[in-house]
Amino acid sequence: MIAVGGMEIGVKILWLCNVVLPAVAEQLDMPSTNKEGWISGLAGVTLEKRHENNIELAVAFPVPREMLSEGDDICVNTVTVKGSELLCYGFYEDTVNPDRYETELEGRLGKIVGLFRPDIVHCFGTEYPHTLAMCRVFPQKDKILLGIQGLCAVCAGAYFADMPEKAVNTVTLRDWLKKDSLREQQKKFVNRGAMEIEAVKLAGNVTGRTQWDRYYTGKWNNNASYYSMNETLRPEFYGYRWSRNDCQEHSIFLSQGDYPLKGLHYMLTALPRIREMYPDVKVYVAGQDLTRFDTLKQKLKISGYGRYLRRLIKENGIEKQVIFLGKLDSRQMRDQYLKSSLFVCPSSMENSPNSLGEAMLLGMPCISADVGGVPSIFSAGKDGISYQGFRVADGEAGNPGNESRSIENGLEAVSNRLFQAVVEMWSDLEKMDEFCENARNHAAKTHDPQQNYQKMIGIYSNIMV
Repeated sequence: MIAVGGMEIGVKILWLCNVVLPAVAEQLDMPSTNKEGWISGLAGVTLEKRHENNIELAVAFPVPREMLSEGDDICVNTVTVKGSELLCYGFYEDTVNPDRYETELEGRLGKIVGLFRPDIVHCFGTEYPHTLAMCRVFPQKDKILLGIQGLCAVCAGAYFADMPEKAVNTVTLRDWLKKDSLREQQKKFVNRGAMEIEAVKLAGNVTGRTQWDRYYTGKWNNNASYYSMNETLRPEFYGYRWSRNDCQEHSIFLSQGDYPLKGLHYMLTALPRIREMYPDVKVYVAGQDLTRFDTLKQKLKISGYGRYLRRLIKENGIEKQVIFLGKLDSRQMRDQYLKSSLFVCPSSMENSPNSLGEAMLLGMPCISADVGGVPSIFSAGKDGISYQGFRVADGEAGNPGNESRSIENGLEAVSNRLFQAVVEMWSDLEKMDEFCENARNHAAKTHDPQQNYQKMIGIYSNIMV
């Protein structure tokens, strides 16, 4: 149980999530998503230990308008998870346009707060307007806990990720119709970042996991209490182990490449040189193929970033080396990690990417750009190979306190360092095996479900004192 002032009491905690939890979606016959699947695991442990922690847990999340009865803007359901009942509140939000703040959200979330009357509100992520709305309507600011995932305000400065100016300025028909060109996408990150900063300024408590997020949230609100808490990964990634004998030789896996921040173009620029060394190299990318251009519909729907990726693939003659895998569920993702010989995180900015954590937990070879919060979870030269990635204008890698070395920046320079890291990894198999063992041991501690659960319970106890 949560101990407060030497007494054990029951506590009502409301989780505000960006997406419906998969376990909840299944029971409510709702579409599920692979995003933030780790929260389901944390909810499972919390509910499973309800008799120990005495927490009455409820979750709130955005739902499509069609899920609501006519005239209603919230819905209430109860599901069973790990043998315990979980109260679920759905509310309507325009998640297609997360850069726009709707004041109506305050009324919807206010209703949920009034119905459940939580002692603590734990917001998982700051990237959507509902977090700011909750921070505005929940009266006890010292009982709000913001869980930092990414930081849009900082990522906005790294959004174009060394792309050439011509590509950044490209606007396709799809971009024009949707008002979603690359520059407009970056502007949306700026707008989301402004809401994010206001939410952090309102909240009394922040939980994060890297020096990077601690620096920025402290900069925005140095009065908030900061708590370190690592994330528990999706359950499908525990208990499995990568083996060099069971994977496809010289195959590289990227967990996504949907927008410039994820850095797929760095990989495509480095790939021709990698192919010179390893002619059988293949790059597998999870998620939709932005470059498809076969049918009229595909040609009309291609985005500016998709067109840029397509040009890189064609100009570099790497059509046979790049394979887009489409949407993968958690088990399919795990299997792709296990069958690949290398995981690469080429992002221009990250906090602590769960994809890197998953690869480390499986004990596979990992390469990552040393941006943002990555150095807090990935020890360069011990867990794998790190290379200097994108640098923002002031010379930081998004990891304040690290002085930028005197080294060339830009697309070609960063891609060349990525190429060198791949060659270094594959040229010394004994060292690679050592990296794998270290990464697995490190991730097992970082992503230990029981330790993370206990840490969360401790944070709740501190907030209630």
